Amino acid sequence: MAAPPFNAETAQQRVKKAQDLWNTQDPEKVSKAYTEDCIWRNRDQFFSGTDKIIEFLTKKWQKEKNYKLRKELFTFMGNKIAVQFWYEYQDAHDDMKWKRCYGLEDWTFSEDGRNCKRQMSGNDIEISENERWFKEGVDVNAVHISEQHW
Repeated sequence: MAAPPFNAETAQQRVKKAQDLWNTQDPEKVSKAYTEDCIWRNRDQFFSGTDKIIEFLTKKWQKEKNYKLRKELFTFMGNKIAVQFWYEYQDAHDDMKWKRCYGLEDWTFSEDGRNCKRQMSGNDIEISENERWFKEGVDVNAVHISEQHW
């Protein structure tokens, strides 16, 4: 795992590594990429620490079924990376309707390369089956996302 300061190559690698990790939907595995006292803001929720991260992710993926995520590097500097992301899921709390979340994250990293702060802002929209990008078997990195969605 690359540690800061990041360059263009290591920042890009970090983004795709995070994408792949989150697509496992394994809260325990994902939590290992964060420091034990990592500070999170996820939309309107604020918390910190491994136990809270695992609890949050467990609830997230109980709700967000058939989750598929794509992250793209937005910018980086020193020990910080910003990403733009899109993910699709079926909402188990809303009659399994398909939804897509658009958003931005900013990450701050500790010297050991783990994330010590994560802030996420995102907006969900309902989509139809025909509007889905990340259908079963599709490589999320190969999907063309037009400028109107960036």
